[in-house]
Amino acid sequence: MAGLFEKKKRGGSAVTVALDEVEVSILRSLAVQLLELVGPGEEPVEGEDPLAALFTEGPSEPPSDAALARLFPEAYTGPGTDPQDKELREASAEFRRFTENDLRDRKRGDALAVVRTLDALGAKGDGGAVLELTADDARHWLGTLNDLRLTIGTRLDVTDEDETGELYRLPDGDPRKPMVMAYLWLGALQESLIETLMP
Repeated sequence: MAGLFEKKKRGGSAVTVALDEVEVSILRSLAVQLLELVGPGEEPVEGEDPLAALFTEGPSEPPSDAALARLFPEAYTGPGTDPQDKELREASAEFRRFTENDLRDRKRGDALAVVRTLDALGAKGDGGAVLELTADDARHWLGTLNDLRLTIGTRLDVTDEDETGELYRLPDGDPRKPMVMAYLWLGALQESLIETLMP
């Protein structure tokens, strides 16, 4: 798996990446799993005022799943804060209540955009091809690549100290090895996409 993002050779804001059939399949599967983790969007109630729907309150408690808690972190509490500080907990709950639904919608939209661009790529050829992304598509991809890395990193218990740790030197027989390889590959894709988007 060596395909990395590059700027389109003939200029413009598009970026490209060569993906083989296996890479397309892995990326699509991971994006679909992310959609399942984030959950389905709320269907608007028939006859409901669309303006009122914009102000629907979300949850006030953080998710119990560690990966979701990483994707939807607390706004005012965390490392270095007192977990018993009632004022900070209330502020975090209030912030979450009015922002989490929108954040979930954005993450769903990003992942759906990735799935759709990969599906369109598969319809064009024999499974491996050069994927071209517009600036808007690239932003969706960047969001999803980041979310996938956060999710996999949480499942693997990756910390800053692990950057050169034994997790990256696992033997081939270790059941975590495929997830670690995906984590590293997604990181390389993300980094190359960021570099191509820089002026």
